[in-house]
Amino acid sequence: MATEEKSALIVYGGWDGHEPTLVANFWAEQLRAKNYVVELSDSLDTYLDAEKLATKNLIVPTWTMGKITNEQEKGLLTAIREGVGVAGWHGTMGDSFRNNTEYQFMVGGQWVAHPGGIIDYEVNITKHDDPIVAGLSDFKMHSEQYYMHVDPSNEVLATTTFDSRVLPWIAGTMMPVVWKRMWGKGRVFYCSCGHVLKDFEVPEVREIVLRGMLWAST
Repeated sequence: MATEEKSALIVYGGWDGHEPTLVANFWAEQLRAKNYVVELSDSLDTYLDAEKLATKNLIVPTWTMGKITNEQEKGLLTAIREGVGVAGWHGTMGDSFRNNTEYQFMVGGQWVAHPGGIIDYEVNITKHDDPIVAGLSDFKMHSEQYYMHVDPSNEVLATTTFDSRVLPWIAGTMMPVVWKRMWGKGRVFYCSCGHVLKDFEVPEVREIVLRGMLWAST
C-alpha cells in the first residue's frame, strides 16, 4: 500500500564542523524514500515565508551556532505552534541560536558542554513502549556526549550517564538524549546524537532520528 505523500523542509547551514550540507542531503534522501517531497534551503530567510511553511508537514533545522533575526525566528516558531512538526539532532537543532531563548524553549534544551570531546559513551533507552524507540536496545557511541540544559516537561525516551573521566563532579548525572514534546499544535523531536554524518552509521541513531521525523510530521 502506498504511503501518503508528505512535505519536508530542511534548512541547513551555520558551523561547518557538523557537516550540514552532507547531513542535510543524507536525510533528504531518507525522507524521499519514505515518500516525502523534500525541499532544501541554505537560507534562514526561508522562515519568512509563512505561506510556504504552512504547506509543510515537517521542518528539519540543520544549523549550528548561527544568528537568526527576530522575524525569521517568529516565522519558524509560529509555523510550529500552528501545527508544522519539527525534528532535529545534536548542535544543528540544540545549539543553533545561542541568543534566542524562545527558540531554545521550543526545542526543549540547549547544549552547554561535551566533556572530553569525542569519547566512548552509552545511550540507554528509557521508554521502551514509545514507538520512536520500541524494539531498540541500549547502544554505544564514539562521539560527543552532550551535556545540556533541558526542559523538565520533555517526554524523555533515552538518556546517557556521565562518569568521572573528565569532570568528576558530574559523575552519575543522567542526561536526556532523546525527547519529544509539543509546541502549541506542533510536534517537536530531538536527539543529541549526530555530531557528523558518520554518527548516523550507528543503526540505532539512524532509526531513532528517522522515526522521530515520521512522528513529528504525523
